[in-house]
Amino acid sequence: MADNHPNDEAPLPAVIQNTSSLNQDEIFFCNPERSPGSCFLLPHGTRVYNKLIEFIKKEYRKRDYEEVISPNIYNMEIWEESEDAAKYKENMFAFDIDKQEFGVKSSNGPGHCLIFKHGVRSYKGLPLRLAEFGVLHRNEASEALSGLTHARRFQQDDAHIFCTKEQVVNEVKDVLYFVDYVYKKIGFTYELNILTRSEEITEDLQRWEEGENYLAEALQEFGKPFTVNRGEGAWCGPKIDITLSDAMKRKFQCASIQLDFKLPALRKLEYTTKVEGVMETPVMIHRTVLGSIELMIAILLDHYQGKWPFWLSPKQVIVCSSSNNENQRSYAEEVGRQIHDARYHVDVDITDRNITEKVAEATIAQYNYILVVGDEQVTTRQVTALLRDSSYLDRPMMSVDALLHELNQAQDC
Repeated sequence: MADNHPNDEAPLPAVIQNTSSLNQDEIFFCNPERSPGSCFLLPHGTRVYNKLIEFIKKEYRKRDYEEVISPNIYNMEIWEESEDAAKYKENMFAFDIDKQEFGVKSSNGPGHCLIFKHGVRSYKGLPLRLAEFGVLHRNEASEALSGLTHARRFQQDDAHIFCTKEQVVNEVKDVLYFVDYVYKKIGFTYELNILTRSEEITEDLQRWEEGENYLAEALQEFGKPFTVNRGEGAWCGPKIDITLSDAMKRKFQCASIQLDFKLPALRKLEYTTKVEGVMETPVMIHRTVLGSIELMIAILLDHYQGKWPFWLSPKQVIVCSSSNNENQRSYAEEVGRQIHDARYHVDVDITDRNITEKVAEATIAQYNYILVVGDEQVTTRQVTALLRDSSYLDRPMMSVDALLHELNQAQDC
């Protein structure tokens, strides 16, 4: 739901002088010469980006996640302690400071482990669900870089859940419900796969078997079919990969749930148990839902083909005056201000052009709502609202308050 509190300090909504470029989705661009592997999100792309993050943050509040912010740079020792450096250092950006080696973080896990260790942890405070939209960097090969889909700089809806063994099944199941809710809202179907221990892993076999059983139990209780990909698990624990299918039937692996018995022990994480004086090591669950926000936007560009749902749309509303007289221009800007203050994305077209031309261009630009303001609307203080791909005859005139109520309803769909 939009935050309908007016902001007198906010700037006026954009007044369009030329709509000839509105059929272009101005989402992002790359500059390989100046910043290879990083993308520039333009205003419309940033709107989508922020909407996705706001959506996930709203779900975090419902699902008892705690948001945190951790540093971007760490002493390389933190990755050496956890054995990450031996496996992933060549994909990290490293440099020296005061004769010590540091690295730019490629995941949020190390910082979240340090947060867990900050203070005494008790079983009463578990599960602890730490979430962060931290900026991550990975030194991908130059030949692999490709726009939003393969970047060196990106953000994830990353979270780590610290819990007891007894809590693992319920926590994994809750993440599965979380993914299911998000993907249904976006319009994705998906497949579930368990990745089990590879033959190269010869340590902690009992823990691996135990973890695989936890994941299978959670999936069985979740109630959707899944497959088992034997021997494809990562080194720190068994994993559930969630492979989405978009409207074009293409498959992408974005969400994942991974159990980790290994790293909490290497990082010496402990919590007090019910038994006085007895400490135990928590299970760490790595999970993402959207995965890389940049990759998700790339997927959605093709998935929606410019027809963004209202809640996610970078072009939600446009107000068009039917002529260029002063009363219509003034009222169109007033309506635009009310919609803008209600926290929706709105543009105003008061150019001296035929209303049919304005509506046609706004339709090509895929605005969700096209509002027409003429002399009758000025007199009655109403608007004529066209839904995308509808006609004038489909919609009666309505007050701005009624329109804002409808936008609220559409925002929550």
